[in-house]
Amino acid sequence: MARVYIEELSHHAGSRVTLKGWLAGKRSSGKIHFLQVRDGTGVCQCVASLADLGADRFAAADHMGQETSLEATGIVREDKRAPGGFELTLKSIEIVSPASDYPITPKDHGVAFLLDNRHLWIRSSRQHAILRVRSEVESACRDFFHERGFVLFDAPILTPTSCEGTTNLFELDYFGERKAYLTQSGQLYAEAGALAFGKVYCFGPTFRAEKSKTRRHLTEFWMVEPEVAYCDLDGDMELAEQFVSYIVGRVLERRGAELKTLERDTTKLQAAAQLPYPRMSYDEAIERLKKKGVAVDWGDDFGGDEETALSEEFDRPVMVHRYPTACKAFYMKQDPARADVALCVDMLAPEGHGEIIGGGQREDDYETLRSKITSHGLPLAPFEWYLDLRRYGSVPHAGFGMGIERMTGWLCGIHHIRETVPFPRMMERLEP
Repeated sequence: MARVYIEELSHHAGSRVTLKGWLAGKRSSGKIHFLQVRDGTGVCQCVASLADLGADRFAAADHMGQETSLEATGIVREDKRAPGGFELTLKSIEIVSPASDYPITPKDHGVAFLLDNRHLWIRSSRQHAILRVRSEVESACRDFFHERGFVLFDAPILTPTSCEGTTNLFELDYFGERKAYLTQSGQLYAEAGALAFGKVYCFGPTFRAEKSKTRRHLTEFWMVEPEVAYCDLDGDMELAEQFVSYIVGRVLERRGAELKTLERDTTKLQAAAQLPYPRMSYDEAIERLKKKGVAVDWGDDFGGDEETALSEEFDRPVMVHRYPTACKAFYMKQDPARADVALCVDMLAPEGHGEIIGGGQREDDYETLRSKITSHGLPLAPFEWYLDLRRYGSVPHAGFGMGIERMTGWLCGIHHIRETVPFPRMMERLEP
């Protein structure tokens, strides 16, 4: 009997098929057992009767523990009341591997317990839905850039120095000869790619050793970073809003079932699929915050409270541009009209989810960049290759980075982004 996935059952009504999966739950009603079987693509109710299975298999079905792996063969029946609209009338069932005393039960469990059992927790319907949405986000990222002629440009994970500051790096011993660091961003390498290919993006894990325990921070997260030659801040903001609206639309189109499982109010996402997104300067943001009674001064960087206060005025992401130069990394280009602000932008998601994109125009002048590297207390030698990009055919260029976890957290309406990655890494957690 050919294997069929649960998500394909609608194409097999009336046919005899075999499902291969795991027992998610069961209930019994006299001479009938109702087995909830999952296979990774969905959940199917399998109806087991004594008449169809025989005494031995019927009894075995009644004693199976949660997460027992099994093969179930039967006839597909349409039933509007069943999960997914179809159920299986069982004709035979085979246990592949029994399971007993499964630790995660329908009762409430503490967060620490669930994270200790993350390898099992990801089987639950809520976590399954979140990670399906994450997968769709990542797929949409790649499709967006490939459809627009971007080249995937893989950046190294091991780097010789910092690109965003020396205080939040994970340091490694590199063969006992020198220090190396886990990357904070692939951006600097993507800039080399942009000057070679015109428009590129890198996509991979990044690491920040910030001692932060907020709901928006992980020590290891995934980031997608496009970089475009002959692009300024305005072009960068246009690309960013097109990118995010594309992802939102894609998730709404393809992951409605998962969003329903998460009880996500999708009306709050529909506006974000529409362009344009509102924009405001940092100066205007300061004025808005002060009118709201937020204690903030010009020159301050924004934290979670400030970002939430700004974004709550809008039904879609808002872009705040031209932050003070002192707040931003050495590679950000100063505004030619105002040396005290940088040509940069942060995109803030609504509903209190904070920054999902950070980017801007890069400094393309050799002497200015060299001076900024030294003024930030960074050694010149590891950046000679980066300075070469300004020596040999420098052009205006810009890009941004978007964190997959924060984007997924907003789309799913998740309070803490630790649930948006299969195995979260935080200050206090390195297992499992």
